[in-house]
Amino acid sequence: MKTDPGRFFEDFRVGDVIVHAVPRTVGAGERALYHAFYPARQAVYSSDEFARQCGLAAAPMDDLITFHMVLGKTVPDISLNAVANLGYAEGRWLAPVWPGDTLRAESEIIGLKQNSSGKSGIVWLRTTGFDQDGGAVLSYVRWVMVRKRDIAAPAPETVVPKLAAIVPAEELVVPRGLDFSAYDFAQAGSPHRWGDYCVDEIIDHVDAITISEAEHMMATRLWQNTAKVHFDVTQRPDGKRLIYGGHVISLARALSFNGLANAQMIVGLNGGSHANPCFAGDTVRAWSQVLDKAQTGAPGVGAMRLRLVATTGDAGALRADDGTYLPEVLLDLDYWVLMPL
Repeated sequence: MKTDPGRFFEDFRVGDVIVHAVPRTVGAGERALYHAFYPARQAVYSSDEFARQCGLAAAPMDDLITFHMVLGKTVPDISLNAVANLGYAEGRWLAPVWPGDTLRAESEIIGLKQNSSGKSGIVWLRTTGFDQDGGAVLSYVRWVMVRKRDIAAPAPETVVPKLAAIVPAEELVVPRGLDFSAYDFAQAGSPHRWGDYCVDEIIDHVDAITISEAEHMMATRLWQNTAKVHFDVTQRPDGKRLIYGGHVISLARALSFNGLANAQMIVGLNGGSHANPCFAGDTVRAWSQVLDKAQTGAPGVGAMRLRLVATTGDAGALRADDGTYLPEVLLDLDYWVLMPL
């Protein structure tokens, strides 16, 4: 058979290392499309001149472009037959990606657990993205629910990896040369700096975006994400296309500009859950909570740990009395950003 149906749950083994196909050279086209799909406005990614004033050679590619590109490489080998992408941990952006860089990815299977129904199981993998010189640019763990090909196939030994609750602030990688000591707040779009935010503060980002089918599918194709549930309505009993979770992440991150305009660069991904499915027609809003703050060794640069919540409901509402996510919550993301002091 010449075609590839993709891996099913019983095809994975803990310790497998998968080299993902089709390296991708990124450029200005990806940036323009990213800023068209999502109203992204962080100045360091929008302006070469602003980036140079911050000590960089030019504007790097948006951090989530790197994330989407690397994740997209893994889909044909990992999540082509996925039911849902479930969460993330231990993510670190290790180096900026520049227009003209070529990205590739490798993943190691670090955990497996069959679900009680016997119809699917959870696969944990650690993925690393590399540039054309072999330098690591991104590393993260994600876990995904994958269908079984044969319900009667024996379950593999259960291995649930122990994952760090957060990426320690001292392990965050600040891009070489980054310097916010002469930061232009007027050009960035907000006067609010690192010192203006308090731990536990909640920020309602006010704005909203209604998701469309066409926009979601174009964006997901851009990242070469081929998971069937995002395109084929026969893959779900409700006959709906599932919106790619990364699409929701980027929408929420873009919405967070209103209130966090100076949260310039994502450098760490502590955890994340796609709490409930998202479909075309949903109107997405976002709110953030400040979880922690830390100094870095770079001049004028502070790190701030944020919870970013995408929801179709109200700001600040997250969990029900029993601890489960409220049905309107789509995304609960815990991440580190770099901001001017």
